[in-house]
Amino acid sequence: MVCVYSLSRFDATIPPSSFLGSSVSFPSTHVVSNHKFSILSMTIKRSPKRLKYTAPRFTKEDGLVYIEADPSGSDTWKLEPVVNLLKEGAVGVIPTDTLYAIACDLRCQSAIERLRRIKNIEPSKPLSILCHSFRDIDKFTTGFPRGDGQGHANLFKVVKHYLPGPYTFILMASKELPKQCIRVGTSSAKYASRKNVGVRMPDDAICQAILKEMDSPLICTSIKSLKEDEWMIDPVMIADTYGPEGLDFVVDGGVRVADPSTVVDMTKIPPRVLREGKGPILPWMVLEDDQKADVDKDLIPAAI
Repeated sequence: MVCVYSLSRFDATIPPSSFLGSSVSFPSTHVVSNHKFSILSMTIKRSPKRLKYTAPRFTKEDGLVYIEADPSGSDTWKLEPVVNLLKEGAVGVIPTDTLYAIACDLRCQSAIERLRRIKNIEPSKPLSILCHSFRDIDKFTTGFPRGDGQGHANLFKVVKHYLPGPYTFILMASKELPKQCIRVGTSSAKYASRKNVGVRMPDDAICQAILKEMDSPLICTSIKSLKEDEWMIDPVMIADTYGPEGLDFVVDGGVRVADPSTVVDMTKIPPRVLREGKGPILPWMVLEDDQKADVDKDLIPAAI
């Protein structure tokens, strides 16, 4: 059984929240049944007794925090505890405009290490970052090609029309990006000089509401079944599967469609599509044939 704290059912003694400009009140608790596990709504207060932190590590004592949010973003006030937990070093699941993602604060090294451990991701595998704005992208990467007067196109002018959107753009990382987000821990000459990162700016109300309140982007990875190579799109199943692996929270934004983002390598001219997904292939992108694409699979970050 997973302990689930649905913010719409918190105890009325908790002060109303003004998160994202909304004032709320909370009715009494009750128990909800689910086809995979029982969802137990409990009256809790955020206190040192329940959550203990030894900077910057997050320690969870009472089970998985599970929050149901409307996909339209009409109740984003519910997300305030999620933002607080992320800032304190939590690792959890949030929805995007494609799939669900396991995410944590980019600045928290221990959280990144836990994320890799939960998903069993090798240190040499690059991760993606979820960004709220182009300002984040410009800070943690060298940005999109902007032309040089030598005949190379200003791709930034084109890309900005498709973000937020279902694309993962691979860009060169800047010095601001922690090394845990790029390839580390390998002596392979093939990876030694590569310092790229996958960048996402999801067109999803829940995800954007969380990113807006963060001080930096989130590190993220996609979610697949532990036993089968299939995308997991049901947040209840994700909680049931990865909760025991060490997740701290799950934000339920409804069941998604198994359609990941389109991954485009922007470090090449013209940009190459490494994985075709939800985002349409645009005229300025080059779609490699299957044989060549297979060769480049190891270049694809843990993209959602």
